[in-house]
Amino acid sequence: MTERLGLDTNVVARLVLADDPTQTYQAAALIRGARSAGRQLVLGLPTVLELEWVLRSRARLDKAAVLRVVKGLLESQDLEIDNEHTLEQAVYHYENGSADFADCLFAAHYRALGCSAMLTFDRQAGHLAGAQWLSLASPETH
Repeated sequence: MTERLGLDTNVVARLVLADDPTQTYQAAALIRGARSAGRQLVLGLPTVLELEWVLRSRARLDKAAVLRVVKGLLESQDLEIDNEHTLEQAVYHYENGSADFADCLFAAHYRALGCSAMLTFDRQAGHLAGAQWLSLASPETH
């Protein structure tokens, strides 16, 4: 049986950003050696969500750069992506819409869970396929 190892956000971020030479080298060596050592590296959806936040808010990457990173992870033969189809849908909606990545991922995840809609007060998220915007009615109307 293949040993499965989950990757934390900081490991993936070091690979992507190469902002710490020692940790970047160590992370790259881990990726290179995993397959030959009989290990499967797994990337969970929560890790991808946090990675997007790190890339956008800490590394100040724009939407196009973040999309390139996430698409690159999806194309990697060295990683097993948790709920890969869900992530692919989220990337598609993020790339082609105005909602933020988190909302795109949440909506895709709820669709995968069989939900008819993701209810949201966020107007941008409400435009996503499978989302329903809850308009804020004034208290006087009730």
